[in-house]
Amino acid sequence: MTRTPMLVQRVAAAVLAGSIVTAAGCAVAESARQGDGIPRTASGRPDLSGIWQALGNAYWDIEPHAARPALAMQPGPVVPVPASEVLALGAVGSVPSGQGILVGGAIPYLPAALEKRDENREKWIERDPEIRCYLPGVPRANYMHLPFQIFQSERKFLIAYEYAGAVRDVYLEDPGPPQVDSWMGQSVGRWDGDVFVVTVTGFNDQTWFDRAGNHHSSAMVVTERWEMTGPNHLMYDATIEDPNTFARPWSVRLPLYRNVDPGARLGQFKCVEFVEELIYGHLRKNPIKR
Repeated sequence: MTRTPMLVQRVAAAVLAGSIVTAAGCAVAESARQGDGIPRTASGRPDLSGIWQALGNAYWDIEPHAARPALAMQPGPVVPVPASEVLALGAVGSVPSGQGILVGGAIPYLPAALEKRDENREKWIERDPEIRCYLPGVPRANYMHLPFQIFQSERKFLIAYEYAGAVRDVYLEDPGPPQVDSWMGQSVGRWDGDVFVVTVTGFNDQTWFDRAGNHHSSAMVVTERWEMTGPNHLMYDATIEDPNTFARPWSVRLPLYRNVDPGARLGQFKCVEFVEELIYGHLRKNPIKR
């Protein structure tokens, strides 16, 4: 008759001890979280939710570059001058200098691809997909001059961009190969410790990396690494592989900054209607003179 109460006491003691150990572990984990200041989800993953934006001028040219009068130039009486299409913009159309975001030197173009890059630069006004409000692609969308917002839960990860209303639904379970090629590709994410790794495939060949004509083919694969280095800072790293365009894989790396304004909201820049005249104006019965 005395063995049952004794067993109950032992089980109760074991449960209590386990609870104490669990509580202690949670306390240590919580202490660690408070120490690094990084917000985390209920499962302990870094919480990347928020509005983020890149600083710097990589959206003009991801390679190191000096300031210049304009992207589109024409011969002048002494030196080249801004092309007539952008001349009226004055300083607004000029290119600010930038240290670039490349890791380890210049983009390793194959010879034919380098020739195409140079041709893209000469015909920037005609070819840059940003001018016609086409979706920016990856990684370009992440360092444009407009912000983006990350929505993260235990089961979903979505990125909404202000530019052109672009959206990326990052799959947390691989759905298999992309069914079609697209501007933003198909994104599949996984956690590597505290780093969120996203593999992006299924691109078309219509996006650029910047306004300087840097391009790729539909064979491109982008591997992103999103790592929080503090409560309001993200280090973004993207490795580009494209054997049709580049001699070897290469990477870009840059910090992203959280908008800490309590009233911050992602704005709308659905620019399709803004470029209707540019794209379709010539189809008017009486076209507007340009």
